[in-house]
Amino acid sequence: MSSNKKIVIIGGVAAGPKTAARARRLDPSADITIIERDTYISYAGCGMPFYVAGSVREFSHLFQTSYGVARDEQYFSREKGIKVLTGNEVTDIDRGKKEVLVRNVKTGEESRLSYDNLVIATGSTPFTPPVEGIELKGVYRFNHPEDAKNIREVLDGVQEAVVIGSGLIGMEAAEALREKNIFVTVVELKEQILPVMLDKDLADVLALRLEEQGMEFRLGHKVLKLKGDDGKVTGVVTDQEELDADLVIVAVGVRPNVELAQKAGLTIGRTGAIEVNRYLQTSDPDIYAVGDCVENTHLISGQKVYLPMATYANRQGRVAADNIINGPKSEFKGVLGTAVMKALNWNAGRTGLGEQQARDLGYNVITALNSALDRTHYHPSHGLVLMKLIVDRDSRKVLGAQGIGPGEVVKRIDVAATAISFGATVDDLAALDLAYAPPFSTPIDLAHHTANIVRNKLDGLAKTISVQEAKEKLDRGDDFLIVDVRTPQQFAPKHIDDPRVMQVTLSDIRDRIEEVPKDKEIVALCAMGIRSYEAQRIFEGAGFKDVKYIEGGLQAWPYDLD
Repeated sequence: MSSNKKIVIIGGVAAGPKTAARARRLDPSADITIIERDTYISYAGCGMPFYVAGSVREFSHLFQTSYGVARDEQYFSREKGIKVLTGNEVTDIDRGKKEVLVRNVKTGEESRLSYDNLVIATGSTPFTPPVEGIELKGVYRFNHPEDAKNIREVLDGVQEAVVIGSGLIGMEAAEALREKNIFVTVVELKEQILPVMLDKDLADVLALRLEEQGMEFRLGHKVLKLKGDDGKVTGVVTDQEELDADLVIVAVGVRPNVELAQKAGLTIGRTGAIEVNRYLQTSDPDIYAVGDCVENTHLISGQKVYLPMATYANRQGRVAADNIINGPKSEFKGVLGTAVMKALNWNAGRTGLGEQQARDLGYNVITALNSALDRTHYHPSHGLVLMKLIVDRDSRKVLGAQGIGPGEVVKRIDVAATAISFGATVDDLAALDLAYAPPFSTPIDLAHHTANIVRNKLDGLAKTISVQEAKEKLDRGDDFLIVDVRTPQQFAPKHIDDPRVMQVTLSDIRDRIEEVPKDKEIVALCAMGIRSYEAQRIFEGAGFKDVKYIEGGLQAWPYDLD
């Protein structure tokens, strides 16, 4: 195809270069220009935590292709035939003349560049909270390569650090610092870590496991100011305490860069990001927008959401290029908010709706929390995963999934994301033909098991109580009995220390059934939930009327144990 089409792209980090590269492959004769105000282009922002931690050794590796070539202006010019103007910014869009006004950041020199199609990929900017001391030396953001470079250069003198914000960026920053043996405290305004990513039940377990490895959290704390001495940060003052700090990383989210689009009269959506249609066209059909500056449609709720993620930026770049070259027909249908991360030796992930999100949208929600192994128990590489499934009770459709654990979480989140994308029910998920071999999974995969728990609950077989509900019953002084069905050897070192807890090994229940009072509510408990479900069925078979088991078992218990 030959068109000599003029394509101007504003923004050179992820979505912009992807749009340009795809457009070039589709149309070898197109005139393509990327304008980027920074000197860095097409860099691996998601690799910055690993550079700070030292697992990515060289700063230059963040700017290289998989075959070791630097992604700079010469690379785009020689390999892609794409002109890149770094150190330049677009200050105005003349939609009538189809021109952009370009200003050289250093010299102030201005020029005009015409376009047939314009792509806005202006990204986002980290939000800076209005607190005293935010500009002290030793206070960093974590959104730009220079941030990572500057942080790594000073780590040798850092003993204590505070990360403000426990979202994805904040947790990745905290992990990077812990990898360098720095004492890290994460301060979060909400009452849980990863408040956008995880439901509180899983977030609480993850926080406990990370604290066991030396990371500390101050949840529900509001930062009031940063303390300093001689212009250098020395601490963080919250509404509840003061924390010493040689280094502070502020990671409290980002905001879409929409000023240029707004100035040009393009429609801004209710999320504050640029409104686009399914072809990624703005309100001006000759202008497209992609990446962190646009809002997306959630595939389940149908609502507009702002979820700035690298995967969306790259996928949108491809779609936009298809439509620019071939006319609007390639669609970016929407997002599920699928996200994964690593925190020390634990993985975390989610897709679709969280439990409260689903309830707020009016779904008749049923959930399952499953503690299981990612591979056969006899394989030396097996690891624990806690997987949560959110399902609509009426339609049986899967609405969301979350997982945490040192085991393989990401595979299960991707399976769930695929199932949700195709409108699968929990029965469809349980019936998926997933691969099995001991190094990779169990004969019935933990995703299957989690779906089967929901099905058992829907069928009235599994009757459960959450760890949170069990703890509340203990704290209230309710008259009920927890029957811990682990072995005495498993029970002795770690258990709930309460007179309402009775230890009866699963294999002994039938022989000791008369010792368990039938006039009390019985709650079965084990390490992961498997044996306690068996116990629930045994008790019910013996005529007990009020029996439940604790979902997820003690692996999902985020409270202190004796």
